[in-house]
Order: sequence, then structure tokens, then C-alpha cells
Amino acid sequence: MSAFTPSSQILQRHESLFSGKNLLVAGDFHDDYMLQLDTAMTKVHCTLFHIYSHLNDRRQNAVIEFGLLPSESCYNNTDTLIYYWPKNKSEAQFQLACLLNHLAKGTDVFIVGENRSGVKSAETLLSDFGSIQKIDSARRCSLYHFQAESRIAFNLEEWWLQYDLHFEQFNLTVCSLPGVFSQKTLDVGSDLLLNTLLEQTQLIKGRVLDMGCGSGVLSAFSAKINPTVELVSADVSAAAIAATQRTLQANHISGEVFASDVFSAISGKFDFIVSNPPFHDGKETNYNAAETLIKQSKTFLNANGKLCIVANSFLPYHQLLDDNFKRVDVIAKTPKFKVYLAC
Repeated sequence: MSAFTPSSQILQRHESLFSGKNLLVAGDFHDDYMLQLDTAMTKVHCTLFHIYSHLNDRRQNAVIEFGLLPSESCYNNTDTLIYYWPKNKSEAQFQLACLLNHLAKGTDVFIVGENRSGVKSAETLLSDFGSIQKIDSARRCSLYHFQAESRIAFNLEEWWLQYDLHFEQFNLTVCSLPGVFSQKTLDVGSDLLLNTLLEQTQLIKGRVLDMGCGSGVLSAFSAKINPTVELVSADVSAAAIAATQRTLQANHISGEVFASDVFSAISGKFDFIVSNPPFHDGKETNYNAAETLIKQSKTFLNANGKLCIVANSFLPYHQLLDDNFKRVDVIAKTPKFKVYLAC
């Protein structure tokens, strides 16, 4: 995190706007630029646990918070917001609706993001609620200034998404939020993984870890296949944590759900680790989480424990699995995806 992202670099050109302010920083940021600003107070709301952990180590005088939405204390005395636009427009709508509902009237709002992430849609998204102007454009990013002249209503319950999955033995209700992977329908990779596990239900036993749980599909499925499992679900995303908790609740399943940067907050050993690991960080391809999962899984597996992942066929995981496990099998594949079982 030593180098600043293009979004932060464009903010650097306007640092004087934040001098002496009571600042709140929110959205999809991936550096610690905000900690160097000369503000009266800096509050940072993180929705990603690995970013929160990094900032918490360097907090200086800033207040750093992790969660789905900012707490009330984040808004107290805040006169300026910097919002980093995420890759997902619906996630931006969700977060901004909450922020602009809670911020005091007259708060200066600065919205920054990469053009390819759709930050330009902020102009139409917010035009009905106040005046918005583009104040800079550089490094393929845009920076906007906005002042809300009217409040945007926000009710968290209205943002929940839900769909049902039907299997021969049972049905599942999946709950999700904007920005969570497979928020509206089951993705193709997870579908292949679930159907593969339906044919090998003996794999799902004992203590089970769903790493990168997303909306909790694999977690709920595992508990439905074998109600005796001790279920643990983890993700870096606060929205994913909330979605998995709600999915388990909707299906009357109990389990531990918490934030972890891969294995950073995991303890104990497991009989089965299952994952559809991400390979993107924002818009960028990033194998770090999957590589860490593969390299460290063996430390968290019991004797005869197994790791099962689904991945795009083009991803270079087979060799990495071979380097770290005694036996690796491809137990299902399509032209686009493979399901690996390592033990």
C-alpha cells in the first residue's frame, strides 16, 4: 500500500480543500492516503477487512471503523466527505444513499473514482438531490464536488436482495446486498461446485470452513447437505458478512460468521475447506487471496482434511495446488471452470 492509487493521486492535487476539515472517508479505497491529510479530524469507514487492518496499524490520530455502514459517531461534526467510487454502481447507490441520509445539510461531498468504474454516472445519480460539478480529471479518474440540497431516504431493509435455489433434497434462500458477489443469481462457477458436491456429499463433514463466503451459498448448502457440520464462514467484505449471516438465518442454520483476510482471523483446524476464491481486487486481476488460500490451507486442515475450490480454467492454480498438496484431482470441469479437490 505504499503507492497511492490514481484516485488518491487526483485528490493530492486538491489537498488544500481538506485542510482543517472534519473529514469522513468512505467507499472503495485501497491505500492510506487519507492518513496524511492535514485535517482537524479524520474518520475512516472501511468495508474491507484487509484495508481496515492495514489502516488500523497506521491510524495515527484517525478514527478507523469496519462494518457494513458507518456508525452514528462517524457523522458527528463531519463537514466533509471523500467518497471513493466502487466498481459496482449498485454498491455506490447503496452506500451514498446511506451517507447522504445521515450527513448534515451543507456537508461538502467529494466523489472520486476511475472512469472505467463508472464514476461519471455520479452526475446523473445525484443531480436530483443537489448540485454536482466535475472539478478535475486526471489519470483516467474524475473528481466531483457535490452538496446535497435535499435528503436521500434510506432504509436498509429495502436494499436486501433475495433469490431461491432448488435442489432435489432441499431448497435454499439466498440473501444478498449490492456489491456482494453473485448478488442477484448464482454464478456459473458456484453452480458447478454445488452440483459436484451433490455427487460427493461424503466430503462435507466435521468442521467446515467456507472461505470467501460471499452471500453464504456454499455455507448454507454445506449445512443442508450435512446438518451435523460445525460451520465457519469468513470473508473480507462487511457486506458479505452481513449477507451470509442473513442467508444462514433465512435457512435456519447456525454457524460462525466473521471477517478475516484469508486466514488472518481463523483458528483451529478443519475437515473440509470450500471456496470460490476471488481473482479480482477492484477492476484489477489479483491472485493474492487465492494463492494465500492454497498455500496456507494445509496448515488449517486436519489429517485427511480436504480443500475444494472452483476456479476459471485459465487460472494457474493446478501447479500451485500440486506444489502444496500430496494429491490434487480435477473432480469436475467445463470449458470455463474446474473444480479441484486437494488433500
